[in-house]
Amino acid sequence: MSTRFAGLPHRRAIIDRRALADRLAAIEGDDPVQLRMAATIMLKVALTLGRAEIAERLVAAPSRGLEAAAAQAFLIDQILRLLYDFATERLYPRASPTTAERLVLMAVGGYGRGEMAPHSDVDIAFLTPWKQTAWTEQVIESMLYALWDLGLKVGHSARSLDEMVRQAKADVTIRTALLESRYVWGDTMLYDEASRRFRAEVQAGSARAYIADKLAERNERHKKMGDSRYVVEPNVKEGKGGLRDLHTLFWIGKYVHNVDSAAGLVEAGLLTAAEYRQFHRAENFLWAVRCHLHCITGRAEDRLTFDVQREIAERMRYADRPGASRVERFMRHYFLQAKIVGDLTGVFLSHLDDAFASRGRRFGLPMLMRRPRKLNGFNLDRGRLSLPSDDFFAKDPVRLIELFALADKHGLEIHPLTMRAAARDAKLADDVRDDPRANALFLDVLTSRRDPETVLRWMNEAGVFGRFVPDFGRVVAQMQFDMYHHYTVDEHSIRAIGLLARIERGELEEDHPLAANIMRNIVSRRVLYVAVLLHDIAKGRGGDHSVLGADVALKLCPRLGLSKAETETVSWLVRWHLLMSATAFKRDLADYKTIIDFAEAVQSPERLRLLLALTVVDIRAVGPGVWNSWKRQLLSELYELAEELLRLGHKQKGRGERIAAKQEALAAMLGWSSTAFSRFVARLPEAYWIAEPDDVLASNARLIATAGEAELSIEAKVYPDRGATLVTLYAADHPGLFYRAAGAIHLAGGNIIDARIHTTRDGMALDNFLVQDPFGRPFDRPEQLARLKATIEDALANRNRLAERLKAKPLPRTRAEAFTIAPVVLIDNNASNRFTVIEVNARDGPALLNRLAQALFQSKVTIHSAHVATYGERAVDTFYLTDLLGEKISSGQRLRAIERRLLGAAANDAEWAQAA
Repeated sequence: MSTRFAGLPHRRAIIDRRALADRLAAIEGDDPVQLRMAATIMLKVALTLGRAEIAERLVAAPSRGLEAAAAQAFLIDQILRLLYDFATERLYPRASPTTAERLVLMAVGGYGRGEMAPHSDVDIAFLTPWKQTAWTEQVIESMLYALWDLGLKVGHSARSLDEMVRQAKADVTIRTALLESRYVWGDTMLYDEASRRFRAEVQAGSARAYIADKLAERNERHKKMGDSRYVVEPNVKEGKGGLRDLHTLFWIGKYVHNVDSAAGLVEAGLLTAAEYRQFHRAENFLWAVRCHLHCITGRAEDRLTFDVQREIAERMRYADRPGASRVERFMRHYFLQAKIVGDLTGVFLSHLDDAFASRGRRFGLPMLMRRPRKLNGFNLDRGRLSLPSDDFFAKDPVRLIELFALADKHGLEIHPLTMRAAARDAKLADDVRDDPRANALFLDVLTSRRDPETVLRWMNEAGVFGRFVPDFGRVVAQMQFDMYHHYTVDEHSIRAIGLLARIERGELEEDHPLAANIMRNIVSRRVLYVAVLLHDIAKGRGGDHSVLGADVALKLCPRLGLSKAETETVSWLVRWHLLMSATAFKRDLADYKTIIDFAEAVQSPERLRLLLALTVVDIRAVGPGVWNSWKRQLLSELYELAEELLRLGHKQKGRGERIAAKQEALAAMLGWSSTAFSRFVARLPEAYWIAEPDDVLASNARLIATAGEAELSIEAKVYPDRGATLVTLYAADHPGLFYRAAGAIHLAGGNIIDARIHTTRDGMALDNFLVQDPFGRPFDRPEQLARLKATIEDALANRNRLAERLKAKPLPRTRAEAFTIAPVVLIDNNASNRFTVIEVNARDGPALLNRLAQALFQSKVTIHSAHVATYGERAVDTFYLTDLLGEKISSGQRLRAIERRLLGAAANDAEWAQAA
């Protein structure tokens, strides 16, 4: 048996090869096909029982990841050996084998390392001395058929020695697979010859090129997987800080130094004994997570999605703690292990750089052409900041902060060994938290006009950030168990700082023209950067993080050197950092009471500018695809309305001017006669002109003109500015029109992201819906647009039995079901002078807007506008309502009845469904 599995306990409980071999030998018959089928049935039972034993062991010892991975590989080894012997001795025996009829079976790739997850591919290689003979072809073919019959996913190759060498030289993927090759069964002398030739003809003299290839491959993989080890649904195998990064270190070590195991990296001088222990712990943990993931999903799934995170946390015996659920504690441990993998990678590559220094430049990094004059005692090692002595930080702990300030100031990298020393001495930062020099240096880094994001991330990776700012340390590696946030809290905050710096430099002016413009007029620049850093600082403390964070800001800002006025502004920004997005996305901006209330809360143009910049980077730093042109439009509209009110100080003057300007612009776009245009303007209420942007006004006007006297007209067209399809419905208004249209859009496969409802003065409904497909893209194919229009027409004409079809339609979203969200209905009669405002918070799901609108229809109220906002699995739908006479709803009894109906619709409970 291979020494690879010598430490695996009770191996025969997994599979007893000798007993199985005896039973296979007892199978009677001569027909190769019948013999193979009988053997496969016997081996299938052994495979199933072996997997069950390994799964039971994993449940009993849920943290022994490497043991579970080795057990899987051991089981496959024994199955392959039995198959090989059966094929060569029973199916195709040889009386007098020739030298050409030699064959060896090797494990390659991860299986070659002796590590497999329950549903990993079985990667094997058959090797012959020369061209395959008829006998070797028969053996290989019969074994592959048997493996497929066993239900295994097999990656295989069959090569001669010369082919192996030639292909390994030409393809780095094949070379890596063969690098990890391991003898399984067959001709040992042939295997030894293959190993010798691989080292002599493939490895020799090609180490530097191989390292460069593997690092480039790693960078490309990281880019594909999100380029952050703090993605909240990480890929355990391929993601940054995952198993593949550890494997890359091993491959490079094995290629350069011929080490047989990860432990050999210590003898090779690439890791210290302590670093190897970290390597081993991280690898063991990641393998445990991956094995649990495969067991739960029943397939080769390596993405740690929300719907399995909770179950894995339970299986691995994490417990709830105050302020952190078991799943959040499990994921925090995951991110800390991923961080360790990143630290080890940096140190490992540093050792490699030193080893190859005499042969040329560092891997993929430019050499610094000039040496900065003042490094305050720090050294420069090939363009990287390094230490003159091991006790350099201990002599003056302020240097822990100065290290990163110098890196930022001079655009230098930090030597990985210096990063390791900073991580080791990070606790010394406790002693200089109140040191004015240290705080000034930290503020210089935070507000740098160069690249604060990168340097702050280095500071965080070293652990210095969290020690110097303990409140930040509390959110390091803290995930938020929801579908909205893509990153951990610390990563989100650092990304937001980076986005702010890029907007200020003018790099994102096309995406954020308003934010880029106001950054030039912001007086309190460092207030903004500190507020961005602190806006989520109090997450995970069991209360409102905005309120708690404002208190943190009041204590921390004076320490950083901010004045009393600056401190108060930072605290206000942290307290109200969600105000602008909540107002823009959940309230009707056409209702001027919304603008008045918002402006009264903000109070000054400078605060408004600061709040807009903070809001923009906060939303965009949530993750890819969260920011879109629709959000930009709403925030810009709110900013301009509030800025005008704060500047003019009068609520009506700006409104009239805005409507007149819009009507004038529309008249120029349409080119209608003054009589026709005046007649059109007279039909539409004032709120309509405020609510819709110019391009939608023009589109609506043309639709109304084309419709003439028709009772129903529908237009659906791609609206690229908002990444959605604009569906406009123009019809004779009648009760229930809105909920039927919403249901029809869902039936057609659409997801409504915004809805604006208008009624002309002569009783026609003019409704604009923004619609995306389930993947967040616009409907853009002609057949999709045609289906959308036809489905709405059928629903409004009551031709398609809308309620029955909605109930029969399968629910496509399963990820949101991983979250338990109790629906909440908030009723506000003070948010508008004319309308009752009702906000519904619920778990997002198909046809939610249709159900809520139907509940309101049953409540005999009129919907004047609807505003849809989604935050991952959570939907927030806001409705502006009146009773059927156009008055606010003031009866407490009636409001309670509406609330009950909406709660039932949001939960989609049986009682509501029956009533519907």
